[in-house]
Amino acid sequence: MAEEQNFDTVVDFLVVGSGGGGMVAGITAANRGMSALIIDKGKTYGGSTAISGGGIWIPNAPELVRKGAGDSRESVRRYLDVVVDGKASAERLDAYVDNGPPMMELLERSPHIEFYWVKGYSDYHPEEEGGRPLGRTTECTPFDTRKLGEDEKYQRPNSLKGPLGLWITSKDYRDLAMVKRTWRGRRASLVAAWRVSSNVIRRRHMATGGRALVARMRMALKDAGVPLWLKTSMTELIVDAKGAVVGIVAEKDGKTVRIGARKGVLLATGGFDHNNEMRAQYLPENGVANISAGARENVGDGILAGQKLGAAVDLMDDAWWMPSVMHPMGAVIPLVSERSIPPAVIVNQDGKRFTNESSPYVNFVHDQLDGGHVPAYFIMDSKARSRYPFAQVLPGAPFPQGFYDKGIVHKANSLSELAEKVGIPPQNLLETVDRFNGYARTGKDEEFGRGDSAYDQYYGDPTMKNAAMDEIVKGPFYAIRIEAGDLGTKGGLVTDAEARVLREDGSVIDGLYATGNTSASVMGNEYAGAGATIGPSMVFGYVAANHVADSDTKRIDGPGTK
Repeated sequence: MAEEQNFDTVVDFLVVGSGGGGMVAGITAANRGMSALIIDKGKTYGGSTAISGGGIWIPNAPELVRKGAGDSRESVRRYLDVVVDGKASAERLDAYVDNGPPMMELLERSPHIEFYWVKGYSDYHPEEEGGRPLGRTTECTPFDTRKLGEDEKYQRPNSLKGPLGLWITSKDYRDLAMVKRTWRGRRASLVAAWRVSSNVIRRRHMATGGRALVARMRMALKDAGVPLWLKTSMTELIVDAKGAVVGIVAEKDGKTVRIGARKGVLLATGGFDHNNEMRAQYLPENGVANISAGARENVGDGILAGQKLGAAVDLMDDAWWMPSVMHPMGAVIPLVSERSIPPAVIVNQDGKRFTNESSPYVNFVHDQLDGGHVPAYFIMDSKARSRYPFAQVLPGAPFPQGFYDKGIVHKANSLSELAEKVGIPPQNLLETVDRFNGYARTGKDEEFGRGDSAYDQYYGDPTMKNAAMDEIVKGPFYAIRIEAGDLGTKGGLVTDAEARVLREDGSVIDGLYATGNTSASVMGNEYAGAGATIGPSMVFGYVAANHVADSDTKRIDGPGTK
């Protein structure tokens, strides 16, 4: 057994990474009476969770049950069986389904944490058995980050911060996107204006989405007395003579520190989003380019550390794909709602459609990658440009000149001229648009079923016959280059139903746990609904902490911590 004198700091449970899974693990450990420590290599906390929309896909979460949106366990499991299609073990799916509600109940015990149901945000495959058109996604209510005190300045910002302190939830965004089309959208704009003026008077620092979730959990961690060290990078895992993980070596403030874990270490360090060597090694050819919106610190640290101990990996050739536009200044702009803009199609280099543009983003990019349609081109008319936001450009506003200078956006008075500018066959584009316009007039996409799913319609225009389709007729026309981007990688360390890391032969690496994108996704190659990244990460952080707490094993002994 290792001695505490060999470590600079010793805790019962050590968490590496401060995203959703890591924070839940720390809260759970404290709830179970364990000492815990969370470390993060970044200057800010929250990981990719903080820069996300903050959705949490947990069937039968307490808020859903309170609102009458609960499900039978059988219905949930059937949906996941269909969606995941055998790419994750039944035991892990069971653990996810069974531990999600109590995990959310634990969080709701904190006076700082409050959730609401994003009613209407459909599951991503609502037409499948067990799917729900009204959705199972919850989010945190907005939060005034001034309450964080000194910790406010260390919170990672996200991309949903509006001008003049405007704060919007994902539901608000959906409504505001229709500001020129519906009364609901116009009301949302009035609410937005009130929020701006209110914030000026009350001087609030309102956060929504992932940033609100992280801020609320940071408050809960502070109440629980769980420390969070920033700028602390894990450099290796420490194992004892039996091969069990007993701690880590880290760099903190320019010094090497040894942190011991009496009962377990949880790796919650994200995927290998920004490790270009790993992307080249594992991802498909058309997905190798680093067009990732994941946290910049995500370079595969946890995955590589586990592999050094013989851990198995899976799903390494996949990611949480997201069709994206590259901002001229280099930022990745995910296209979530834009693909349901009615008078628009997405075509390949031959000027032909290749899938349902409005389908769930992972499925869209899978089709894009499988067909080699990288880049693709978003074709829309001036009607679309005047009515709907696109890539953070407001309705009716011109694209900044930088988009044109970088060849990201092209504009022309006719579709033929547009095709020539982009370099795709004009006749093919004309035929594609003509065929699509015919479908738009009838309201039925005979090729790809666009608009058939409740998910397709969520971000569409409810004033149209088919919310996701309208004729492309009014010039000038636009073509925007679409990349195969991602929100983070999906493959990682193979884990069991207790979140323990496994070797190639299926044996357990004692003392080592993983969650989030450090582990191979419980969703397999699919995406059940909004928040099916964060939800499982949080659940398996909870599972890991409880498994550690239930164990009598202590791998470090001695008189105390130095």
